[in-house]
Amino acid sequence: MSRAVESDLVERLLDGEHRALARAITKIESQSPGYRDIVSELHAHTGDASVVGITGSPGAGKSTLVDKLAKHYRDQGETVGVIAVDPSSPYTGGAVLGDRIRMASNVGDMDVFFRSMSARGQLGGLSTATADAVKALDAFGKDRIIIETVGAGQNEVDVVKTADTVVVLVQPGSGDDVQMLKAGILEIGDLFVVNKADMEGASRTVAELQEMIHLRDDPRANLETGHHGAEAFDDAGHGGGHGDHADATAAEAEDDEDDEPLVWTPQVLETVATTGEGIDELVETLDDHRDYLGASGELAEKARKRAGEEIRQLLRSDVNRLLEAELDRRGGVDAFAEAVVEKETDPYAVAEDVLEPLRECLDGRDD
Repeated sequence: MSRAVESDLVERLLDGEHRALARAITKIESQSPGYRDIVSELHAHTGDASVVGITGSPGAGKSTLVDKLAKHYRDQGETVGVIAVDPSSPYTGGAVLGDRIRMASNVGDMDVFFRSMSARGQLGGLSTATADAVKALDAFGKDRIIIETVGAGQNEVDVVKTADTVVVLVQPGSGDDVQMLKAGILEIGDLFVVNKADMEGASRTVAELQEMIHLRDDPRANLETGHHGAEAFDDAGHGGGHGDHADATAAEAEDDEDDEPLVWTPQVLETVATTGEGIDELVETLDDHRDYLGASGELAEKARKRAGEEIRQLLRSDVNRLLEAELDRRGGVDAFAEAVVEKETDPYAVAEDVLEPLRECLDGRDD
């Protein structure tokens, strides 16, 4: 693809052409020649969308919840982009579940753009292609972007790198899921949703999650029931409220420089996604968290951390490719491995040898 064709594709995408958006994301996912130029051109047009990550174990009802969230936003007149990160096929690298029908409430709605993408071997994580696809949706002008990831335990923390707000879904009575959260995924959740709350055991699961959150924030804290829903943040961490109250809290914090930093306590909500029960409260709490991110300065900090991690990831990827090429030029890694087995050298010496030209080049630039 020539640079002129790439620029034309970007221009059509920015003009709101859905076909151009779909084509750009296809090129991004397949890493076709020139895809980086496309992402680079789109970068200046990003930063306006609200990005929410939905994660949790298989069977928790993530797809149904995402469907209902998208419908709610559309009913409000907002445009929506959905990226579903599915398990990768071991044969093609493509999304195994990519052809399934997941957005039943929004079929035929052109203002809901749905794309199923492969995790490319990163269990529960987001590939670089997925992060770039979010940029394409953002630049296109989608108001809300929802990322639904595969559920694969602790590896799900990768979702944090792209989402502003992370929602973790848990099934009622799922003791194993709660134990999984204790293993690490608890750290990434801004909201915890007990879906299928009409099932037996929902109340107990809610209580367990609330206790875990309190223990995470303060190991000495006792469980305080009733700290629920939108009473999520204020300048002293004692609970605020929805809408105007949240805005007032932010204004008060700006007026009083002596106030303590804003604090967000992860919320535990209940939903029944199949009927839409609890979706209104979920949307309201998502908006509260977005307000908190802006008022506290954490939204900008997340963007900086995300940019830094993206730079590191791209550098690691590119340097790996350069080193693989250098290994091939020297006969391939198998030849080095054979030499190591025969005790002619050792892995550390091989690494030093292969990296020496790169090190000399970088040292020379310093001089």
